[in-house]
Amino acid sequence: EVQLVESWGGLVQPGGSLILSCAASGLTFSGNGMTWVRQPPGKGLEWVSTICASGTTYYADSVKVRFTISRDNVKNTLYIQMNSLKPEDTAIYYCAAGPDGGECSWYPADFNYWGQGTQVTVSS
Repeated sequence: EVQLVESWGGLVQPGGSLILSCAASGLTFSGNGMTWVRQPPGKGLEWVSTICASGTTYYADSVKVRFTISRDNVKNTLYIQMNSLKPEDTAIYYCAAGPDGGECSWYPADFNYWGQGTQVTVSS
């Protein structure tokens, strides 16, 4: 059974930092593209960042420079370092796995598995 478990969301003040993690099991983690997607309150899903199996990274313009995605293929864990957080970064953050086989995509239709999400609230 594939599991993606996000951790370390929480409440942070504007300008602060958080690191989210996503522990993966039951899949060939190193061969999967991995993505962070978020859903702000009352809005639809918003792509945040993707890291390919190759290590190539992509970011939404809204988070470029402030967020850094990374992966540890030994620990089967995905991370995102979020700096200079803004109130508009408030959302439920989900990690997603796929496609596999070394392919890479940021389209939700290409994701095979999703985590349960972790809440990030940026507020003073």
